[in-house]
Amino acid sequence: MPLPTVAIVGRPNVGKSTLFNRLVGKRLALVDDRPGVTRDRREGEAELIGLKFRVVDTAGFEDEDPETLPGRMRQQTEAAVRGADVALFLIDSRAGVTPLDEEIARWLREQDTPVALAANKAEGRAGDSGVLEAFALGFGDPAPISAEHGEGIADLFEALLPHLEPEGPPDDVEADDEDEDEDRPQGPLKLAIVGRPNAGKSTLVNRILGEDRMITGPEAGITRDSIAIDMDWPTIDGGTRPLRLIDTAGLRKKARVQDKLEKLSVADTLRAVDFAEVVVLLLDATLGLEAQDLRIADAVLQEGRALVIALNKWDIAGDPSSLFGGVRHALDEGLAQVKGVPLIAVSAATGKGLGQLIDAAFEVRDAWSKRVSTGQLNRWFERAVEANPPPAPGGKRIKLRYLTQAKTRPPGFILFGTRVDQLPSSYQRYLVNGIRKELGFGAVPVRLTLRAAKNPFDNK
Repeated sequence: MPLPTVAIVGRPNVGKSTLFNRLVGKRLALVDDRPGVTRDRREGEAELIGLKFRVVDTAGFEDEDPETLPGRMRQQTEAAVRGADVALFLIDSRAGVTPLDEEIARWLREQDTPVALAANKAEGRAGDSGVLEAFALGFGDPAPISAEHGEGIADLFEALLPHLEPEGPPDDVEADDEDEDEDRPQGPLKLAIVGRPNAGKSTLVNRILGEDRMITGPEAGITRDSIAIDMDWPTIDGGTRPLRLIDTAGLRKKARVQDKLEKLSVADTLRAVDFAEVVVLLLDATLGLEAQDLRIADAVLQEGRALVIALNKWDIAGDPSSLFGGVRHALDEGLAQVKGVPLIAVSAATGKGLGQLIDAAFEVRDAWSKRVSTGQLNRWFERAVEANPPPAPGGKRIKLRYLTQAKTRPPGFILFGTRVDQLPSSYQRYLVNGIRKELGFGAVPVRLTLRAAKNPFDNK
């Protein structure tokens, strides 16, 4: 049974993201003193004194033209409220009830979604008058809370409880945990979309979802938080496969990132890459491949994530065949350690290539998660060493004994032998390339660790 949903709504800078982080128990949403930090809806699972629900952080509610960025942010907030079981209306008790609070209250009264009222920043006595003013909004007793300090949790629980179903009995919870354990090996594909600003990441996410879930527009850098969204991707046979899409903020050259908020967004994007299984690097086909794209790709591979490259805006690209060949060649030169990374031409505007892109992501996840038996691995290893024996630096032979796979996701191998510390990097690349090509790992990052066999006479 899906969890009930609570949408936090209020004007800018009243502490919505701070409360969201408090409820989910993690610093997921970016928080800053300036207003308007949050733009897209961010969701997370929350627990409040045993009450479990899904909480949605929304952008500050502003009265702006729908065509402007604040106006598009408001549309996302309105959609979140309409889809919620209860709207948690948050005001700043120290500022008191403002005209914008009153406008939000009027709008909420017109909706079908029940409303719970909370007055934030109520620690100490500075917020007492604002809490009293909140009674006039017509949503019953306001819950005085401090999201930053964790005060008023019991009052918030009482405000939400009438609108949410309590947690099920313990045996239901245990059954859910068992289901999660069964699903873990084939859990949702965690797919992060990264790239430079204005490459079309949010538009691509919306096209995959089939709805305007992310705010888009001509302005660069609209997305600030990394937003994860779960969905079921339809398959050819009529079934579905679980998918967790992660939209991220654009990554500019490090030297250009000066603003504190942009630095936080970049750090959030890098955390999203670390969380993901497969990363789609989205390129703008009208601009081609730039050095920053290769830097992003290299960072993804260094993190050990599977990589897919997507050329977006294919519908308006000039000389497409020449462009594709040029980008393919540049990628193979710039990412020589993983030649053959999937390159897919897509259009977020028209939907071209989306099926091919998602299929490629599932395929590289399978390779990234693959495990080869020790027997199969060493049969290949013996053939590889026989075909190309290791060198003998200084006339002393390097003896390679055997190879074993130590881990997956990304695949990691340990090579045992004598004098392996003198094994040239070129020979290590020969082995890694052979593992990829001959054993079906494709263009995923492969780790090779060298370990010398223990000398039984070391302690004699």
